[in-house]
Amino acid sequence: MGNIISLGTSRKPLPDTPSLESIIALVGDDLHRVNQLIVDSMHSPVSLIPQLAGHIVASGGKRLRPLLTLAAANLCGYQGDRHIGLATCVEFIHTATLLHDDVVDESRLRRGKDSANAVWGNQSSVLVGDFLFSRAFQIMVSDGSLRVLKILSNASAVIAEGEVMQLLTTNDTETSEEAYLNVIRAKTATLFAAAASVGAVVAERPTAEEQALESFGMNLGIAFQLIDDVLDYAAEEDSLGKTIGDDFREGKITLPVILAWRRGNDEERSFWRRTLEELNQTAQDIAYAKTLMDKHNTLRDTIDRAGHYGAIARDSLGIFRECPMKDALLKMVNFAVHRPN
Repeated sequence: MGNIISLGTSRKPLPDTPSLESIIALVGDDLHRVNQLIVDSMHSPVSLIPQLAGHIVASGGKRLRPLLTLAAANLCGYQGDRHIGLATCVEFIHTATLLHDDVVDESRLRRGKDSANAVWGNQSSVLVGDFLFSRAFQIMVSDGSLRVLKILSNASAVIAEGEVMQLLTTNDTETSEEAYLNVIRAKTATLFAAAASVGAVVAERPTAEEQALESFGMNLGIAFQLIDDVLDYAAEEDSLGKTIGDDFREGKITLPVILAWRRGNDEERSFWRRTLEELNQTAQDIAYAKTLMDKHNTLRDTIDRAGHYGAIARDSLGIFRECPMKDALLKMVNFAVHRPN
């Protein structure tokens, strides 16, 4: 398993190993139903659609977002079946964005396997991504709730905005931390927030509980993406499931880079301009980038930022009664912040 970075004695030991086992144990039957509905909903007479969509859906994702919908509905005492379709819808939105992202980023790996665009090409990946978005909206409409439709359709629009925002900050070494956070809120955390809040909506819980779950999902998603951005520089490639340093090679401006730029001298800033703005890179540059991050403690501080948002996520659940599901959601925060890969 990959390590993020050595934090010495400054990091408190975790009460348990970060994992999703407790939440999966509680919603495992529902998750099985979601997986079956995913397979059923990918059916199409156009054979390439289920083939390509199935490639990415079955490639080992953690199902974090549908798990959030299932867990939130359970926490709110929901007894019906609507959360199954909505969790499927959330996963389709996520999968569609992955297909599109890999085309934009020219990624060759996804979760340790060849990306769909590497196998079938960019055109097929984009079009099948469009199919999954459309299928997600069909599921939303079938649910029959305008409130649910508003939450998930708004999330889809914000995610697209976030991807465009990221394009605008790529190769811009003077990107601010605020601009970076706006990007990850939009492209990552918004779907976490929507996935959690619809669990309260289907259970017809008070607005305060819906807002609490929205806050939980939003801050969990920010923490998750911050750690993702650390892992791109610090994990082991086999454990991460993608090529280490992809963000660096693509000129993406993430928080570890922003902090290194802010804390560096003129010579170091020249390095970042050459490698990230001009994309003039040598084989040794990724190692030197890591050296600068270690020098300025930017990976450690990014992890600390993730811990901050994780704490906000935990606090958001304060209005809910103590129960196994609440405890499992708190452990999901530990997983997002402390996961090794």
